[in-house]
Amino acid sequence: MHELPWLLTPPSDFNDRCAALVDSGSLSSDIRALAGYSLTINQSNRLYRTIKKLGDVASGALLKELSGLKLGIVSNSTLDLLVPSMVTSAIRHGVFLDVVTADFDQVAQEAFDPNSMLNQAGLDIVLLALDYRAFPFAANTLATTVENLKASDALEYLNQVREAFNRNSGVNCIVQTMVPPPYSLMGNIDAQVDGLLRKEISDFNSALINIVHKDADILLDVAALASNVGVYNWFDERQWYLSRVPMANVFIPLYTDRIASILGAVRGKSKKCLVLDLDNTIWGGVIGDDGLEGILVGQGNPRGESYLALQQLALELKKHGVILAVCSKNDEQNARQPFREHPDMLLKEDDISVFVANWEDKASNIRYIAETLNIGLDSLVFVDDNAAEREIVRMRVPEVTVPELPKDAALYPRTLAAANYFEMISFTTEDSQRAGQYTQNAKRRELSQSSENIDDFLTSLDMEMTISPFDELGRKRIVQLINKTNQFNLTTQRYTETEVEQFEKSSDVFTMQIRLSDRFGDNGMISALICRQIDKQWEIDSWLMSCRVIKRRVEEAVCDELVQLALKHNIEKIKGVFIPSPKNSLVKTHYQQLGFELEATKGEAEIWVLGTSEYEMKKPPIKISR
Repeated sequence: MHELPWLLTPPSDFNDRCAALVDSGSLSSDIRALAGYSLTINQSNRLYRTIKKLGDVASGALLKELSGLKLGIVSNSTLDLLVPSMVTSAIRHGVFLDVVTADFDQVAQEAFDPNSMLNQAGLDIVLLALDYRAFPFAANTLATTVENLKASDALEYLNQVREAFNRNSGVNCIVQTMVPPPYSLMGNIDAQVDGLLRKEISDFNSALINIVHKDADILLDVAALASNVGVYNWFDERQWYLSRVPMANVFIPLYTDRIASILGAVRGKSKKCLVLDLDNTIWGGVIGDDGLEGILVGQGNPRGESYLALQQLALELKKHGVILAVCSKNDEQNARQPFREHPDMLLKEDDISVFVANWEDKASNIRYIAETLNIGLDSLVFVDDNAAEREIVRMRVPEVTVPELPKDAALYPRTLAAANYFEMISFTTEDSQRAGQYTQNAKRRELSQSSENIDDFLTSLDMEMTISPFDELGRKRIVQLINKTNQFNLTTQRYTETEVEQFEKSSDVFTMQIRLSDRFGDNGMISALICRQIDKQWEIDSWLMSCRVIKRRVEEAVCDELVQLALKHNIEKIKGVFIPSPKNSLVKTHYQQLGFELEATKGEAEIWVLGTSEYEMKKPPIKISR
């Protein structure tokens, strides 16, 4: 697994392609393509050096397509050697990374000093890359703890470090679980007796997971990662003694890929939809040729159970908010038959939000799926057993993620799960309902197509909007919206959970969280708005909305409510800013359509102003509840 088998092997002329970047006419695309391979440490170094050599030219090109993020790292290990792999991995996950590393083993100095390098660096997040050797209770031991020291002491120290970074630089931290060293003192009882290292590390990890779950920081479960490859393999004492690298070199790409997936999730880059081929992907055989009785799926047959395992994984992803779609070259009636009639099928038609089975090319059908769901192509993961089809999709829709699959179907679920495409930094009730909400949206789309006009369609939805200020109950979902919404996002400002909490408490900040329901179901929280008050003017800092409800006049209802509340607070003007990004062209005319007037431009930014007393209420067919 250390070779990232879900990625393609780099081409033999990889170094030559890196050199050719200097003269590239599509620099960002070419860099992203090279970063998309399963790179060794040396190959990551080669690409990283080329990016650095190109300087602002490369940085500017990448930042037009990727989300920028400044990461600070403190560690008891030497992680400078890992930076190139972190940067190239992050590019693969949609993030252009600026890394600031502290000096070796300067954790406390960096955290507690407000004037330290990291606290003054303007970071977005800090990685506390501390393994068991960073803490006194495990220092200079193999299987026991230092006398009179416990894992609870280490946990208290780590909490102080986390809180210090939050206090001194306003950032959240990524914190790691500990990997127990591969030494046993008394066998199985090592996991039971206080004072033995395995027991103390297990207690530390359990406590840390509970703390992070309740807090705004983010967990990096290195212990689980190491257990997947085996702790005997994970550690390389020779490498530690030689250069203080905390894991075997061969696992550096795996470690940095997992960090990058978290950073991608922080920037809203996690995938949303799993698109499945059918024949020889979720069942064995070809339904059009073999018939319902001839396909292999279900218990009692080794191959049939292999395909069933992938269905099981897909279902479990759906339960946690991942949208499922089907894209198959097939007769539609034949393709749907196993979902309806085969007794051993776990996936049913109701689990699939968009079902496409025809003889058109899969690239076009995948574009249709994204359009129907109203999500970006870069939100899709396409799983297909056919290598030729995978390559065609990669070439024609490069935004879509297409994992390589092993030849043995029994290994499909393991490979897909290891790729960690659907990383989440928090999980809410609304996340578990997301797949159902997109299915409801597909039904709304069908109704829209059968309605004579848009007004009749919107009226028939019986929409009800609930508006309230930010609060603790909605905070995690608000943070998700702020950091994951790209299309309907006027400024693309990103905020942490701590910053959102500060907005709740500020008397100079006006906030709105908006929920929407209709006759098809509850859409959950679909929009958030942040205004800052300056004298008798509200300045819209952030206005964003889920793509699920675009073109349903929700923004008009929000604007009506915003103006009414502004008038109650004696606000004379509302100012909005539009800052273009690679993905928010959808809202370029947003303020103009609502009646704002263009006041000025500053660089690419447009500043729009609305006089509250002059505003004409739009009154869309949406009931408002407060």
